[in-house]
Amino acid sequence: MIKIDDGVLLIADPFLKDGNFARSVVLLTRHEENEGSFGFVLNRPLGHTLDELLNEMENYPIPVFQGGPVQLDTIHYIHQYPDLIPDSQLIIEDVYWGGNFEVLKELIFNKEVDPNKIKFFLGYSGWEKGQLQHELDDNSWITATSTREIIFETNPEKTWESSLRHLGGKYETMINYPIDPQLN
Repeated sequence: MIKIDDGVLLIADPFLKDGNFARSVVLLTRHEENEGSFGFVLNRPLGHTLDELLNEMENYPIPVFQGGPVQLDTIHYIHQYPDLIPDSQLIIEDVYWGGNFEVLKELIFNKEVDPNKIKFFLGYSGWEKGQLQHELDDNSWITATSTREIIFETNPEKTWESSLRHLGGKYETMINYPIDPQLN
């Protein structure tokens, strides 16, 4: 396992039963040892599009993901356009978080950005100081380096499996573990 930091993937242990995070992959966008952690679930499509959630985005059916169980009345985004969207924050190479939403809307309206290089989230995943470390100590999460491909190019239904496959070895065998071993 790698040290938790900005840009790290949290891959849910195969037997994690928390309904918010079972078989999920979370991209940490901010980790502060003395404050806590913040990130987004990458593989939970909400089943709604941006134009369904924001009136001003009418006719722009960009998929939205369930970012996590916290503040489900907020929309966040990650993207690959730091030169076009002011105030973006680097997460990993070629992946940025947030920035000026008004500028992003104009870029979308003018078709100057590829919607496949932007990912929107409703809500977020958050941990108070020490909470995530406690969950890691309990083996709820497997940590891994993230890649632009896993974040933007992997089918959401395959993100958990692809993340474990990326780690290889014993982690790759976890792909075949049943959700509930008691049912075997």
